[in-house]
Amino acid sequence: MDMSVEAASEDATERLQRLIDDISAAGGGRLALQRGEHVCGGIRLRTGVELHLSEGAILKPIPDYERYAHTRVESVAEESDRAMIVAVNETGIRITGPGMIDAGGSAFIAGDLPEMGTWMPNRLRPRVLVLDRCRDIVLSGFTVINSPMWTLHAIDCEAIVVREVAVDNDRRMPNTDGFVVDACRNVLVENSSFRTADDGIVLKTTARPDGTAAGVCRNIRILGCTVESQSCAIKIGTESHGDVTDVAADRCVIERSNRGLGIFSRDGGAISSIRFSNIVLDCAETRDGFWGSGEALTVNVVDRKPDVKPAGGVTDLVVENVTGTMEGAINLFAERPGAIKNVRLSNIAIKQRKGALGTAECFDLRPGVADLMPAAEAEGRANAWVKDANGKVVGLIPYPGGLPGLFASNIAGLTLENVSFSRPVPLPNGWNREDIVISN
Repeated sequence: MDMSVEAASEDATERLQRLIDDISAAGGGRLALQRGEHVCGGIRLRTGVELHLSEGAILKPIPDYERYAHTRVESVAEESDRAMIVAVNETGIRITGPGMIDAGGSAFIAGDLPEMGTWMPNRLRPRVLVLDRCRDIVLSGFTVINSPMWTLHAIDCEAIVVREVAVDNDRRMPNTDGFVVDACRNVLVENSSFRTADDGIVLKTTARPDGTAAGVCRNIRILGCTVESQSCAIKIGTESHGDVTDVAADRCVIERSNRGLGIFSRDGGAISSIRFSNIVLDCAETRDGFWGSGEALTVNVVDRKPDVKPAGGVTDLVVENVTGTMEGAINLFAERPGAIKNVRLSNIAIKQRKGALGTAECFDLRPGVADLMPAAEAEGRANAWVKDANGKVVGLIPYPGGLPGLFASNIAGLTLENVSFSRPVPLPNGWNREDIVISN
């Protein structure tokens, strides 16, 4: 059963939802939005339905958090329990282009934080798309712009294909992650682009309201994608309540980003069998409102709830054939000896340049205990940045001896093959004379 809807300036929520429900009840089919603007509140996708955004079609969710009270989700992210488009326990969902979703993120800006390099967002902001416990999902050929919060979020889903999707968000709007792959299995992301202030493509395993892990992340492939991020372009963590395993990113380009590749273990799940291959990157310093600063690769294991659940280990990591530029360093750090083990870096050739801010001269262990539960009197924003009594951001640690090309601490089984850094001559002040610094 296929249906087509003309654009209209009035609120089309009820009409769109009725058509989606009717198509699903009839056994499935396509709902095509024609050229023009389609204004709506929250909608729920149903089994067997393709939501097709035709050429020139713009789906414009209403930028008002209260309009999404009926599309609440179990998964809470940054205090948000709502999304503009939702599907729960559905099968055979499709969203296809070439049209666009304009999510109206600018309406959720509460103020400016120029020192931190970000906007101050509203406390409550909806995600654009949440898929929970769904299977057989295809997202293809459409564009999302101006997300107020996480853009695409799949949690405990299976069999997902994301192909030729573009996300383009405000580079100063926190928490606007491009694609959040949360406890999902068998996922392919290919030939897509993600440009955002927060993480570009991020794999994680969050917890359900009862505290149990939402599931595991397994068999994830990221191929031929372009990512620009003020946080981390391709990332695993920080939420890691369940295991993450069998992940590969290949033939990706990371442009004008802060961190390039990252793995961050915090919550007890094990992270294993990860491969980053054939990556071209450009990583530059950011202000302290963003985690990290100009690092091509960051891997760290930090216990943010040491008395409850120590962070899980990171094992069997391969990073190979990586070229480009960075203003920070490659940083491998474990709080406990051996929490990161069996790491091979091969054919790495990176030009290291001096940044304009100087923030790359510290490595960053956020998020930690202070970010999870900041003191009432502390200046900052929870799960982002907190300042101590001296006005310094908690979690930033100066590199011992200055900024190197690669810093590794407490790593068991580190193999370096053909790893080189082209560094300025003479070395800038505050830089380590050694290209590679390894400590235990």
